Amino acid sequence: MSAEARKPLILISNDDGITAPGIATLVRVMRRLGEVVVVAPNSPQSGMGHAITIGRPLRLDASHIFEGIEAYECSGTPADCVKLAKHHVLKDRRADLVVSGINHGSNSAVNVLYSGTMSAAIEAAIEGLPAIGFSLCDYGHDADFSHTEEWVELIARQALAHGIPAGTALNVNIPKKSDQPITGARLCRQARAKWQEEFDLRLDPYKRPYYWLIGSFVNEDPGQDTDEHALANNFVSIVPCQFDMTSRNGLRQMNDTWDLSPMPAPAGKPLPVSAPGSAAPTPGESAVGLG
Repeated sequence: MSAEARKPLILISNDDGITAPGIATLVRVMRRLGEVVVVAPNSPQSGMGHAITIGRPLRLDASHIFEGIEAYECSGTPADCVKLAKHHVLKDRRADLVVSGINHGSNSAVNVLYSGTMSAAIEAAIEGLPAIGFSLCDYGHDADFSHTEEWVELIARQALAHGIPAGTALNVNIPKKSDQPITGARLCRQARAKWQEEFDLRLDPYKRPYYWLIGSFVNEDPGQDTDEHALANNFVSIVPCQFDMTSRNGLRQMNDTWDLSPMPAPAGKPLPVSAPGSAAPTPGESAVGLG
């Protein structure tokens, strides 16, 4: 089959698990765009970040949850799912696009670091594959995903037609459904917003202490080019993210101000020696303690 006639191969994963409503929406949209393969966790993996499974086996079982779609449920994390999909399920086939989600809840600002949804997309980017993580800014149990479909399709079509920069995954957040239609979509930077956490101390029936993590999300960024500003104004936010976390600005500042030349030993000060009766230091060990 010619490249022109071949349908795009689209890999789908998520962090809410293969039975989540968000991934069903994503499958419904993506099957209109190409050939779909699903590899997703067999249980919720929210907040797992970029964890991978080491030291215990991974299970991968075929699933028939999506009619007419090749699908598998995995015992591991979202990043595990993408790794297994690329190296085992797809084998010699290369995905034209990897999409993750649709997450049940926002992954804007610093949430991208905690997100299992985005870890699947970023893992794909690490593997050299174009990838998008989709999230709906609604934590409600009965969240309505219906209005997300047109935006998911629009953004996925743009990615397939024009590509995504190498080493980049798109973090897409969609406002919750309301009486007002979504205004549009914006390319944004990540806002300087974070959680102000508290730990609520409680006692179990045996009077043993335990903790619930609680807190509030605070936006400290006044910029109008951020994902938080876009979402607050009913826009879909699209943030290009990279897995190279080098701070270029920090690197420049430190190169200008830090002096990392070896410090000369003070004149006339003898080198430390072992106390009488103690063993001599081994190579790589300080005479006054381990570093």
